[in-house]
Amino acid sequence: MEYALSISNLKKRLGAKEVLNGVSFDVRPSEVFGLIGPNGAGKTTTLRVISTLLQIDSGTVKVLGLELPKQAGDVRRQISYLPEDAGAYRTLRGKEYLKFVAHLFTSEQGAEQMVKKGTAIAALGERINDKVDTYSKGMMRRLLVARALMTGPKLAILDEPSSGLDVLNAREIRSIISQAARDGMSILLSSHNMLEVELMCDRIALINDGHIVAAGSPEELKTRYKAANIEDVFTQVMQ
Repeated sequence: MEYALSISNLKKRLGAKEVLNGVSFDVRPSEVFGLIGPNGAGKTTTLRVISTLLQIDSGTVKVLGLELPKQAGDVRRQISYLPEDAGAYRTLRGKEYLKFVAHLFTSEQGAEQMVKKGTAIAALGERINDKVDTYSKGMMRRLLVARALMTGPKLAILDEPSSGLDVLNAREIRSIISQAARDGMSILLSSHNMLEVELMCDRIALINDGHIVAAGSPEELKTRYKAANIEDVFTQVMQ
């Protein structure tokens, strides 16, 4: 099997702090994989390394068989990264923003199809033609998730995809991501929402202080820690 992502003994320092110290895990094709942990555990640093925004200090990171950092350019063509604090150009209309992004990836003809796909994913109805600065937080997040997925990445890296959303909007975002995985996309996501992680993820890795401290499917982890849910697993592991 060629993994969508394979990480072995990854280490990374930021200034004097060793943020990642021997992180290892893999993501399988068409899998939703959750990376969870407390603030400052190393989640976002890991995602930024995979997204080629940070270089590794040591260890091995392979995306679809391509090794970082020497094949970073090829990796960028295969992935999409949505940071937690991502934004869109607020003076553009929703569809204009999708068109702007699409033209960075493909030809005029290809961009038209990509925008059509993004519009369907966002599911904003006629509001796709309104300016982004009139959108609610939920609408903005749906537009950004659409931007991340419409390019058809083989691996989508999503940092807190439903952060700050109400129940209905968060549920819609989960549905969009789950459908992308069913269509063959591999998804790596980070989330503080333990219910979201338990509902969506095929497997989970818990990271703390730069180390992976537990990993497995939600059911495996609940059985291993005699826990009723992933929130209870998280609490036990992080104590």
